[in-house]
Amino acid sequence: MKLIIGFGNPGTKYNFTRHNFGFLALDFYAKVNGLTWLEKSKWHAIIAEDKVNDRIFVKPQTFYNDQGMCVRAICDFYKIAPQDILILCDDFNLPFGTLRFRERGSDGGNNGLKSVIQHLGTDDFPRYRLGTGNESLRQQLGDVNFVLSKFTPDEHEKLPEILREITNFVSKY
Repeated sequence: MKLIIGFGNPGTKYNFTRHNFGFLALDFYAKVNGLTWLEKSKWHAIIAEDKVNDRIFVKPQTFYNDQGMCVRAICDFYKIAPQDILILCDDFNLPFGTLRFRERGSDGGNNGLKSVIQHLGTDDFPRYRLGTGNESLRQQLGDVNFVLSKFTPDEHEKLPEILREITNFVSKY
């Protein structure tokens, strides 16, 4: 069984923000593949199951900096090893639209990854970093406001192509 986790913040006010790129990617994947989201309050999550491919898709409903609590609860329940997780998270250090897969590694300054590492006690899990970088806007807004900002109209226009690429990667994972 594989656990595919998209990072984001709960609540509609965060839709189409940079920090919710993971949620956006999973929503796109679920729509393309006909998956249905169900709320699972015991895990602080919304999940979709793909029983054919033995996968569980997760949108944690804890705030971004506490994603590890949800990840740990689901891993414990389903007895999923860290190596069978794939995390989709935004990364403002990568140019917008750049996608980077790593089998393991540090949190790289991403507080959601830092939380998962703390809760699992390891950094030995795959992650797919979704580039949201826009250096001029980031300098103008500062890091906190930047990650909570909406995509620019130009970026928004490019999202469908990027989301298709992410969906293709996840489908083959």
